[in-house]
Amino acid sequence: MSDKNNLIVTGKLSDNERLKAESRHLRGTIEADLKDDVTGGFTADNFQLIRFHGMYQQDDRDIRNERTKQKLEPLHNVMLRARLPGGVITPEQWLVIDKFAQDYSLYGSIRLTTRQTFQFHGVLKPNIKLMHQTLNKAGIDSIATAGDVNRNVLCTSNPIESEVHQQAWEWAAKISEHLLPKTKAYAEIWLDGEKVETTEEPILGDTYLPRKFKTTVVIPPQNDVDVHANDLNFVAIAENGQLIGFNVLVGGGLAMTHGDTATFPRKADDFGFIELKDTLAVAEAVVTTQRDWGNRVNRKNAKTKYTLERVGVETFKQEVEKRAGIVFGESRPYEFTGRGDRFGWVEGIDGKHHLTVFIENGRILDYPGKTLKTGCAEIAKIHQGDFRLTANQNLIIAGVPSDQKATIEALAVEHGLIQASVSVQRQDSMACVALPTCPLAMAEAERYLPDAVTELEGLLAKHGMADASIIYRVTGCPNGCGRAMLAEVGLVGKGPGKYNFHIGGNREGTRIPKMYKENISHEEIMQHMDELIGRWANERNENEAFGDFVIRAGIVKPVVDSAKDFYA
Repeated sequence: MSDKNNLIVTGKLSDNERLKAESRHLRGTIEADLKDDVTGGFTADNFQLIRFHGMYQQDDRDIRNERTKQKLEPLHNVMLRARLPGGVITPEQWLVIDKFAQDYSLYGSIRLTTRQTFQFHGVLKPNIKLMHQTLNKAGIDSIATAGDVNRNVLCTSNPIESEVHQQAWEWAAKISEHLLPKTKAYAEIWLDGEKVETTEEPILGDTYLPRKFKTTVVIPPQNDVDVHANDLNFVAIAENGQLIGFNVLVGGGLAMTHGDTATFPRKADDFGFIELKDTLAVAEAVVTTQRDWGNRVNRKNAKTKYTLERVGVETFKQEVEKRAGIVFGESRPYEFTGRGDRFGWVEGIDGKHHLTVFIENGRILDYPGKTLKTGCAEIAKIHQGDFRLTANQNLIIAGVPSDQKATIEALAVEHGLIQASVSVQRQDSMACVALPTCPLAMAEAERYLPDAVTELEGLLAKHGMADASIIYRVTGCPNGCGRAMLAEVGLVGKGPGKYNFHIGGNREGTRIPKMYKENISHEEIMQHMDELIGRWANERNENEAFGDFVIRAGIVKPVVDSAKDFYA
């Protein structure tokens, strides 16, 4: 139930609220757990609290049953997600993370994620503190990349228009710093910092946010960060090559719960234009409004999108204006024309060159005939610019001077970072990690996608559409990490080998797809794709994208208002 103004949800608080309140500003008893060598995992509340420090406890689900038979506990380890605003990392930092992954990860890989950062997978308890200290020495941390806080701030990766991109990236970094937790728990536990028990959290509050919170800075016309997947978005408005302000979009989010129609993906609402000087005040006002009004009773309805649905967009907007001391201006015109990465070489306005390479599923590892991890390291040893991680799990080798271009290209070709055989369809496909490491996964995603794309390529060729592509995404569960709910075709894991099959999103990432078939197998999905691609090939208008076609042809209805028609 809610109060009379519908602003505060009342009732018994979720247990996560107790956990946060008793955590001594995210300290808990993590230090004691670290010293416990009886178990490889974290116990009680600490299992959740380590998320605020950028880690998730996981185990290898492929061997879980075998270990149980041997009367062993699961092979507990952690996944760490780094904080990397805008995805910018230096070659020197890259070499540090490359070496740590090689020496201390069970899998040896670096995973580029849809949150425009990297993850380590499979780090065992004795090496966790070393991991944080190694990253800290390189100028990297994992503060607030998970948990009920503002997470890694995304920024459009395209470095071509260097001045606007630099300005936008600087704002992404400022927003990230401004919204970080103020507690010193991270430094105390992982970096042996001075213990300071009393810490106020003026923005996030003593019990932090009701749920996770995601922020982006995007530079049109590329929607490469998928603004409608995020709680708060700053759309860059430029004039004469200079950033002048932002349109502010609030309340996007893709997660849902199977079988619960009170949960649904939702697009963000455009609140209007602000000047640059008001950026941090508006960011803080949106976060504190969500902090105070968000649902702390039912975590499934705790995200910003549900707060806007409950209190009303205009009421939320007016509260933000009041707290920030501003009035939103009329939204400035902008257009998204695409959201994929631009592969290959491009030259920026500053004369520097930028090479975007495709990393399938973001997994950087050495494979037979494709030594991606070694290749990235070899490039890092000589590269004079920086790396940009994209929100589509790819890598940009940015800021290459003309005299170094041929050398870097030769290394990229030698190690399989440039492959002429990669289709546009494969470049337009994406999956979350899922099995075997993610504890939430209901079905395969990363391991499923490569062969599924090969089959999809065959269907496109069969119908004379080999040069076309479909935004095709797979997530192992309904939490949305692979952003399937902004794809033209989105698969959401329902159980082992089973997916909910959604179609009808668009290429620009501004429409949510609708469920077409529920709980079906890969074979059934491909049978439907065969039929749908056949119709698309024969009935489409000129240059009509797949998602637009299935809407126009009446195969599915468009999702306009998620709360009303996502399940209708």
